Parts: sequence; structure tokens; C-alpha cells
Amino acid sequence: MSRPLHRGVSSGERFSGDIHDFWDRSQLKERTDNGFVSDFFNTGTLRSRHNFTLLFLKFSLVVIIILALSGSFWWTISITTLSRGRIFRGERRLQEQLVSDLWDIGEISLGSATLKELEFCPQESENYVPCFNATENLALGFSKGEEHDRHCGKKLSKNCLVLAPANYKIPLRWPTGKDVIWVANVKITAQQVLSSGSLTKRMMMLEEEQISFRSASLMFDGVEDYSHQIAEMIGLRNESNFLQAGVRTILDIGCGYGSFGAHLFSKQVLTMCIANYEASGSQVQLTLERGLPAMIGSFASKQLPYPSLSFDMVHCARCEIDWDGKEGNLLIEADRILRPGGYFVWTSPVTNSQGSHRNKENQNRWNFVRNFAESLCWDMLSQQDETVVWKKTSKKSCYDFRKSGSATPVCSKGRDVESPYYRPLQSCIGGIQSCRWISIEQRPTWPSRAELNSNELAVYGLHSEDFAEDTQNWISAVRNYWSLLSPLIFSDHPKRPGDEDPPPPYNMLRNVLDMNAHFGGFNSALLEGGKSVWVMNVVPTSGPNSLPLIFDRGFVGVLHDWCEAFPTYPRTYDLVHAEGLLSLQNGQKRRCTMLDLFSEIDRLLRPEGWVILHDTSSLIETARALSAMMKWEARVVETESTHDEKLLICQKPFFKKQLN
Repeated sequence: MSRPLHRGVSSGERFSGDIHDFWDRSQLKERTDNGFVSDFFNTGTLRSRHNFTLLFLKFSLVVIIILALSGSFWWTISITTLSRGRIFRGERRLQEQLVSDLWDIGEISLGSATLKELEFCPQESENYVPCFNATENLALGFSKGEEHDRHCGKKLSKNCLVLAPANYKIPLRWPTGKDVIWVANVKITAQQVLSSGSLTKRMMMLEEEQISFRSASLMFDGVEDYSHQIAEMIGLRNESNFLQAGVRTILDIGCGYGSFGAHLFSKQVLTMCIANYEASGSQVQLTLERGLPAMIGSFASKQLPYPSLSFDMVHCARCEIDWDGKEGNLLIEADRILRPGGYFVWTSPVTNSQGSHRNKENQNRWNFVRNFAESLCWDMLSQQDETVVWKKTSKKSCYDFRKSGSATPVCSKGRDVESPYYRPLQSCIGGIQSCRWISIEQRPTWPSRAELNSNELAVYGLHSEDFAEDTQNWISAVRNYWSLLSPLIFSDHPKRPGDEDPPPPYNMLRNVLDMNAHFGGFNSALLEGGKSVWVMNVVPTSGPNSLPLIFDRGFVGVLHDWCEAFPTYPRTYDLVHAEGLLSLQNGQKRRCTMLDLFSEIDRLLRPEGWVILHDTSSLIETARALSAMMKWEARVVETESTHDEKLLICQKPFFKKQLN
């Protein structure tokens, strides 16, 4: 694709200029009119009377037009009120759409006051995550772990732009950035680095301005040995055979700083880290800074925003989860998200048989977990030192032959919600009613899993031809995107020699957020194109739920309401992509504005990160104006689509100094 973007046609500036031109013309007309009226009263000439006559005629014409429009307006209301059936519903939809469009137009047409650039947030907000505030939650009465849960209030805070820390540096490119990060980019103290206690946390070294996750010491072989041990306990030769055994996606609860997932990534195993919000020394923040999948998630009182039967393995290595608590409901939730035939791996001093005999409390906890796991139809495969591996049953009939009285009940169809959104923990076994109950051994291995067969697509009411067409469309779209994401698009430097700019490197992006993931086609096309990325596929709660399909393809994602803050830290993603999201949000009941949405995108985006929006022309024009308020560089790109659609390509500048 040729380079359609050029320096000096910034959308925000161009739009702003148009508005000022409009007001300048209005003021000029007003001055002219005022001068005309003043001359009339100061003279009694024939010319003045002639001008008065013209003015009177103009005024009469305006009155006639107003009366005509008023009559038409009341006639329309009367027709709308008296109409029934389809005519009424169609007219009402048009009126609602008109109000919605006027709302968006109003956001950008109120003059210079509305288009004023947003101010920077206070310095203490540089690592702020809305909806997660343990101190406030404790004051509100939450306790017993619920203070770490996600609690989003209805009141929206003032929109502002979150600044990076004073010494922030652009992360190193993948794969170097997996092993080395800048200390200033995360909030952590030297003492927290040195005192990190878990297996994966210990593998850190503080080296001047950097934190290194590689070392020549023997300790650094711990993750590889640990992964090898788990593979052997499952019955595999080593962790390289995880894919062969059907293990592609792993939920790593309390992941330390992501070293387990970093090691398995080279084996094409995708590990999603979740951990509580932490104001300093955050597991999630450091894992994301390394370019690994992670999000804030509390295992306390609510179900996780993942579909049932999503992960091939659930892993907990000293994750500080009391699995014997909540009357076993935490184990039930782990069972819900685990696929049939999947593995639950728990490493803890509680499981150490020798230690348990010496500690009566640990012995009681271990007995509870072991017995409860049996009631869930989990088969304990192996126990070595502090690590235990269970395998979830692949047969639904197992639940009919459990011991009566002590067996955990199976959820009824009404309670078995496939994709809960932060609902309270359930006390019954979920997922059994799902038509997606397929053992991990019976699913195609990765990467074949990404291309669902006709039987799997039929579960979602899709045809192979339509799915294949969607795949090809996304491959073409990603090819076009990549040609636009050139480092020279917003550069003031002279063009490099040659007819065309060189394409961006394959590893210029790492963390990607797809805000409206549909079937995961964008994710699939990026991998097909050889890009070194992982994608957080977000399915909005306001649209169709395709998240189970995304997980069945071997990708990861989450349900989310985009009128609420996303559960992650500032400066998380290199690229934020949204196709059709603005139209989806525009058609819903308004609980937030487009400005709220853009402020959240800015919080999530790293300095020098990119935004790609694909939507209708009218909404893209609205978004283009709002991008000026974000201080983004923005370009509108025409598409080859037969629909009235456009692309908006934006880049977030790197503000190195805090402005007063």
C-alpha cells in the first residue's frame, strides 16, 4: 500500500482550524450587521429606507421558515404518536439515532472550550488503576479478601492524561524486553526485588537502571527444571510436549513476575497471569512490562470474566490462595474455567507430605483440598515434594457416580452461565451443560486449533465459508495496517532514500489490545503474518459474546464493559485496535461518553504507542477531533470498503516532562 499519510495534515489541527474559521466568519457577519443597523438609525436617506425594506423582507422570510418548520415538527410528532407497528418502531429508531448522533456532534461542536486539550493528571496517578483501591474498599466495609476485588463506582472521575514516570524509557524490543526491563518503568523498590520470595520472583537481578530476569547462576535454571517436573508428572517427556498433550492455554494465578509463562512461551504455550492489584512491586505490572499476557484479577469472592471450559491448565505456585476456604467455592471456580481433561497444578508447603505431618493445620487443609478435588471428579496424577497435579475428568458420567451426600452439586441449566461477568462465586459445578464439553485430547493441537472445523463452528452457528472469508479479510487488513505503521509517518526527518519507506520490523509491537475482538481474526492474522505479538482479545459486554470461540481457537481474552476501567496498569499496550467498537457503543444506552473511552485508551497506551480505529465515517470524524484533545498525532485513511467507513491511525507522543 502506498503511503497515504503525510506530515502536516494533523486531523486535530485541521478540525480545530475549521471551527475557528466558522466563529471568525460569524463574528465578522455580526459586526457587519451591527454596522448596518446603526447606519439606518443615524440617517433618513432613501438608501436607508431601502435597506430597511430589505431587512424587513429578510425578517419576514425567517419567520415564515420558522413557522413552516414548527408546523412540520408538530405534524411529525402527531404522525409518530398515532403510528403503530413497524412504522412506529422504525421512526423511533431513527429518532434515537438522531439523538445519538447529535450527542456526538455536540461533543465536538461547542467551540474551543470543548476542543481544549486535556490536562495531565497529578503525579500520584502515574500508576493509578481505577476500580481497585483496597483502602477505600476497606472503608466501605469490604473484608476477608473482598477488599482486593474489583469495585467500580458509578461516578466517573475527571478526564485527564496519565503521565509516565519522570525517568520512563521506551521498553526494549522483544525478545530482549522479555529478559530486561527499565526500573523506572515500574513501581518497585530495591528491597522488594531482593526480598521476593516465590520461585518465579527470585529470578530477578537489579542492575543499575535495569531489572534483569536472566543470570549465570544455577538458580536461574529453576523455572526450566520446574516446568520439566510438571511435564513428567503429567506423563510427558518434557515441557516441549505440552502442545502434544493438548495444553495450549494456561491460567497462572499469582504468577510472580511471569517467568513460568516466559519460559513456556518459547514452547508456543500461552500463559495468562492474574494477580491482585498491588500498589508497588506488582506482579501484573512487571509481567506486562516484560511483554507477557497478564491482567489484574482477584480470586476472592467473584467469578473471573472468562467463559467456562477455557483453559487447558490452571497453575498456582505459592499463589497465596486458600483453596480450602470459601467452603471450596474457589476450587469450584477453578474447575469451571478448566477444560475437560485439563490439569490443575498446585505448588505449596501445604501439599508437602512430610511438612503436613509436622503441621496439623496444614494437614487439615490438605485433607480438605484432596477430598474436595475428588468430589469435583479430579484424578490426582502425581505428588512430588510440594507439587501436586490433578486431571479433570473428561466424562460427564463421572458426576453421576460420586459418593452421595458429600458430592458437590451440578449447576442447573439456569445457574450455569457460560460467560459470567464478575458474578458472585457459585457453589455448584458449572460448564457441564455446555455444548463445548470436549476433552483437550480430542481437540486439534496448536496451531491447527486456531482454524476451527465445521463441527466446532456449527456450535456458534457459523459456516466454514464465512469463517474462511473473515480470516482472509483480516489477513488483508493486517497487511494494510502494517504498511501504515511506519516509524516515518509522524517523523520530521527527511524521507529515506528510495521510492518507498522500509516496512516496520516484525517486532515493533508486542502487547496488543483488541477492544472489539469479534472472532479473534485480528489476533489470528497477526500470528499468520509472523508478528511477534500477543493479543488481549476483549469482547464487550454490550455486544454478541464470541469469547468462548476465541478461547477455543487457542487465544486468550476477557469480557469487559468499556464504560468501566480495564483491569490493568497504565502504559500497558503498544497497540490498541478497535473495529466497529464506536458503532457498538454508540448504539447502547449512554452511560459514558466517547471522551471517557478515549481517556481510558490513553491510560492503557504506552508512550509512542499506536491506536487503530475502523468505523463509520461520521464516527471516525468525531474520533479524529477527540484525538486532538488527547494530544495524539492522528490521520484519517480512506478504505477500499464499499461501506461508508474510514480508518483513524493515531500515535501517542512521549511527554518526558510534567507540565504545570
